[in-house]
Amino acid sequence: MPPRKSANRNRPRTDRTPRDISWLSFNARVLQEAADPTVPLRERIQFLAIFSNNLDEFFRVRVAALRRMIKMGRRARMHLELSPQPILDQIQSIVLRQQQSFDRIWKGILAELAGQGIHIRTERQLDRRQREFVREYFDEQVRPNVIPLMIESIPDFPYLREKSLYLAVEMSHSDGRKGGRYALIEVPTQVLPRFVLLPSHGKDGHQIILLEDVIRFNLPKVFSFFGFDRFASHIIKVTKDAEFDIDYDEPASYTDKLKKAVRDRRKGKPVRFIYDRGIGKRFLGYLTKRMGLVKHDHVMPGGRIHNFRQFMDFPRDIFLETQKKRRPIPHPAFKHSGRITDVVLKRDVMLHLPYHSFDPIVDLLREAAMDEDVTSIMVTAYRLAKNSRVINALVNAARNGKRVTVVIELRARFDEENNLAWKARLEEEGVRVLVGVPGMKVHAKLGLIERRAGRKSVLYGFVGTGNLNEKTAEIYGDHHLLTSDPGVMSDIARVFMYLEKPHLRFGEIRKCRDILVSPQNMRKGFLAMIDREIREAKEGRPAMIILKLNSLSDDTLIDKLEEAAVALREKPLVGPV
Repeated sequence: MPPRKSANRNRPRTDRTPRDISWLSFNARVLQEAADPTVPLRERIQFLAIFSNNLDEFFRVRVAALRRMIKMGRRARMHLELSPQPILDQIQSIVLRQQQSFDRIWKGILAELAGQGIHIRTERQLDRRQREFVREYFDEQVRPNVIPLMIESIPDFPYLREKSLYLAVEMSHSDGRKGGRYALIEVPTQVLPRFVLLPSHGKDGHQIILLEDVIRFNLPKVFSFFGFDRFASHIIKVTKDAEFDIDYDEPASYTDKLKKAVRDRRKGKPVRFIYDRGIGKRFLGYLTKRMGLVKHDHVMPGGRIHNFRQFMDFPRDIFLETQKKRRPIPHPAFKHSGRITDVVLKRDVMLHLPYHSFDPIVDLLREAAMDEDVTSIMVTAYRLAKNSRVINALVNAARNGKRVTVVIELRARFDEENNLAWKARLEEEGVRVLVGVPGMKVHAKLGLIERRAGRKSVLYGFVGTGNLNEKTAEIYGDHHLLTSDPGVMSDIARVFMYLEKPHLRFGEIRKCRDILVSPQNMRKGFLAMIDREIREAKEGRPAMIILKLNSLSDDTLIDKLEEAAVALREKPLVGPV
């Protein structure tokens, strides 16, 4: 029997902040940006939207995972710093405090909006002309998309879509007669804008009403059949467990299994229920009971407005601020070149997004699609833009007779349906599509282009950290190396050979020398590089480590970085930072 220490060598250390608590601290930084008065007002609203969307995904993934681990019992302690329940209790406490800060920041932003002549009106704050507008807008635009659910009449509580917003409606008689009804209405933000500009006089500035308040104003019309004259309505929001398991032993294809898993995700168990704190206890109790929720399901009070992620689309043109949109800088290597390909065949070029333009990557693929000497193109795709220019270039290449292979990671979280649609589109165009490796996710961002050069073939392409997504390339900090370096390109070719037949060509990954591939040799490579800098520092030579990270949770690497920090701290820092 191996010693106990060896058996538990990968167990997380207990002297560090749990990963999930640390993540909440990161999201608090987003909230700080929303509170910063030096940030343009509309961007502060967008930071609130980002904070809200981040928190939604945190509950869908991390909180859901913790709740699953509670069911695992003692086995969960092998994967966590603490048992799951204390972590969930900390999360509940921190999130409630952050929500209080969120509400305070939003209240301040509302005051600043008013100072710029921008007002958000509720259904009770409309003048005569606006009331008439809201009636007409509802009849013409909203009513066809409103489907009330009479929840008392439905034996099984209806399925609620987690990204949707619902009005919980309580109907009664104002004269005190007994009898009342409960109903739910999904606010149709998928087909209509959340923000509706109201008619206003010039001196009144810009006035906005939210879509849910348009519905609130017209509730008597929606439920006229029942004869009620008093309506109370409250926004509710459900967040569900977004994880799913795929049974690889089933005979169905991987794609069919994933389609089924995505469908089943919609039935996931709620992990958070947010309600308007103005809702009555009786109605709230009815809703939580029908949904099968208990206290530990993160039943949380909120404000009148939920689903702040949609505030990313807050109207832009109504602001007094005239800040110009920052545009990326063209890389100087391409400034005087007519063709991206010519430059990449001669030298390496590193793009630093979003400061550099993403266009060279699209142009490299576009040129390859039209180049008669190019024979094949291979790329990996994780998250693609809605109207992807990358896909357009690859489709064009296939139509021009190139052999085009795209490795699509179908399990890109929350992009599964999009990637399934892209898979179908590419296959219709004659593109060969690979769907990754069962049991692992392909996060690599690689491009490999093969081009005839006389009797030989030349390989060139790119390796990077960012998705091949033109939209997010304008926002996220990433790096892409465009290169024809033989060593790098040979390694990329080996990765694609492995992805084509992962069960037969595992040995190809072990041959890589110029790129690090996870999970085969990346950790080992990082440890070796850190050890090298530690040796340099101890021997009195210049030493430095600069890391750009999204998240770090590997205890072995954290320990090694702590060791390096001590070694480099003892040696004066040499070189630019």
